Amino acid sequence: MAETSRRVPSRRVARAGVEETSRLIPEEVPVALVYDGSTHAVMMATPADLEDFAVGFSLTEGIVADRAEIREIEIVEHDNGIEARMWLKPASGRKHAERRRRIVGPTACGLCGVESLEAAVPAPRKVSHGAATTAAEIHKALAALPPAQTLNVATRAVHGAAFWDASAGVIACVREDVGRHNALDKLVGAIALAGLDPARGFVVLTSRVSVEMVQKAAQLGAEIVVAVSAPTALALRVAEEAGITLVAVARPDAFEIFTHPERISLAAQPGDGDRQEALKHALPL
Repeated sequence: MAETSRRVPSRRVARAGVEETSRLIPEEVPVALVYDGSTHAVMMATPADLEDFAVGFSLTEGIVADRAEIREIEIVEHDNGIEARMWLKPASGRKHAERRRRIVGPTACGLCGVESLEAAVPAPRKVSHGAATTAAEIHKALAALPPAQTLNVATRAVHGAAFWDASAGVIACVREDVGRHNALDKLVGAIALAGLDPARGFVVLTSRVSVEMVQKAAQLGAEIVVAVSAPTALALRVAEEAGITLVAVARPDAFEIFTHPERISLAAQPGDGDRQEALKHALPL
């Protein structure tokens, strides 16, 4: 498999002077998603966990409804990129071929090439209501994610998507990519291949939350999504409609709940008393 990162020379310019140095940077290659011999899309992606990526992309784009509809996956390297070749079960293959005849062209984001404005933001899949978590669990997950992102620790240049298993109190899996959509697709594929239940925990994202990220999470069946950055207004509307609890602007000291807060227990956290006392003196009476 292609290297995921590469060390390159650079020249560091600081107030104290100039020095010759080097930096580890992530690789980015074209990855073609090929179904039954026909290319559906070509994505620029980090060349890691590509079987997860192929499965996750297939699920979040609605090409298959279940991982079992993919009969075989083969990752093939070429000089100018990588192919993720998939062979679908006959019924799924026929459905996909018919869908391809109806669209204008393939896309990385899943929105280009649609035939109408209505098709751009379809009604999301409704998620179940069995998941629950606590503020303390969210803080644990946020603390555990950065060191688990091994490629980002080395390069400081890739997004991460992780699944926090609340029953075990650990990050069950984490996937990284230069593209935030790709990282989430890889995570969806990893969860599907491992047979994990999305209701047993929640998804954690290092990126902002656009509508495509919410749509992909809904396809996974994730009931709770936690992101370190902010959501768009459309993402909030779709999360509300899908029934997803969306937590964003999540930092070590605080986070904001935007939709369906009932899944999160807000029991007193360590230090809450001190913070409330400080807040009482800081605010005008």
